[in-house]
Amino acid sequence: MADEKKVEVPAKFEKLVGEVEKMSIVELAELVKVLENKFGVSAAAPVAAAAVAAGPVEEKTSFNVELKEVGAQKIEVIKVVRDVTAKGLKESKDLVDAAAGGTAQLVKEGVKKEEADEIAKKFTTAGAKVEIK
Repeated sequence: MADEKKVEVPAKFEKLVGEVEKMSIVELAELVKVLENKFGVSAAAPVAAAAVAAGPVEEKTSFNVELKEVGAQKIEVIKVVRDVTAKGLKESKDLVDAAAGGTAQLVKEGVKKEEADEIAKKFTTAGAKVEIK
């Protein structure tokens, strides 16, 4: 191999490396299997270790609540919007009207899962459909 890198082999491993260099691909594959079984290791371990080192996925802690559909009880939904957002009557009505027009509206953002679930429950009770993102 002309483009082979020059690797400095310590004197204590020269004989072993020389023997390995003489082996065919089939013999090397067999040797790897023997070493894996003998020592209870896997040649794929460095790849698995790299995957573990990437770390766990962070759990989402901040949620947004979007009003998707108003339903038949528009006045009740407006009341819930006012309660949840502390907006005035006009702003709440405008938000509900926009949602009724088919455009999802952000009602509350950056809330914890429990609060988002509670808000969603209020809207569902009023006949609206929301999505927690």
